[in-house]
Amino acid sequence: MTGHRTDSPRPHGSPFFTGYARPDTLSDVNEQISTLGTPVHQFVVPLSPARRGARLARLLAAEQLGSWGLPLDPARLVVAELAANAALHGRVSGRSFRLALTVTEQRVLRIEVTDARRDAEPVREGVVAEPAESGYGLLLVEELADRWGVRHGPVPCKTVWAEIDTADASAHFAPEPGSP
Repeated sequence: MTGHRTDSPRPHGSPFFTGYARPDTLSDVNEQISTLGTPVHQFVVPLSPARRGARLARLLAAEQLGSWGLPLDPARLVVAELAANAALHGRVSGRSFRLALTVTEQRVLRIEVTDARRDAEPVREGVVAEPAESGYGLLLVEELADRWGVRHGPVPCKTVWAEIDTADASAHFAPEPGSP
């Protein structure tokens, strides 16, 4: 067997995200150093695995972040990229993808996008070999998020997650016009 059984749910995920995991990978290590603590705000929504669903994920995330008093960027860009990847690469006919946003007392925003294609895992290194029309999304996520990775389970799902320390994010990005 190539993996080990995890017997308890991870503290930041839903209890149904347990099961077999591969031996520690860079993604697992990133998740272990995650600063996610007790949730202050949570938002979860299933969306259609199409361009319209990806666009709606970005719009709903922006609305939620605004209602929570958090800066829209870079989170809105990370949501857009992860949702577009789920709609394009994680699409399974008849299955939706899920967007989850969680904010902790430490003002850490965790973005999770879960789809039904465990076999279509994002590549961390060498994402783009040559210039192309697409393939830059994960480079953007790598640059904008403080931490990101992939969690597998339950079969056949995978969750691509990213964390943004929102206290730091507001110092690097200008607020939206008309926002406080």
